[in-house]
Amino acid sequence: MNKFEAVLLISPELSNNLIEQNTKNFEDIILKNTGKITNTEDWGLRDLSYDINNFKKAFYKYFQLEINGSNIQKITKTLNQNDNILRHLFIRVNQHQELPTKLNNEKN
Repeated sequence: MNKFEAVLLISPELSNNLIEQNTKNFEDIILKNTGKITNTEDWGLRDLSYDINNFKKAFYKYFQLEINGSNIQKITKTLNQNDNILRHLFIRVNQHQELPTKLNNEKN
């Protein structure tokens, strides 16, 4: 199992229930692909560096994962089909950051 950190940018038009539903769907996808979520953080509604689909803001969700790297492509394919997820990023790390992260402390 490799260690990854993932960030999801979720559409700002969604209600809290839909945001939680999309987050739960992501967690289910990870578990279905024999992965494990060790930690999560909600970074809240933040400004984007540039517009994505005419949105200037997005909800940021941060995850620390343990999963085989070969399963990331399957997960990425599924995430690309979800219109509510504006962007996603997976980064392989040797060791997870300590929580809370700096961004979590800088909430707007």
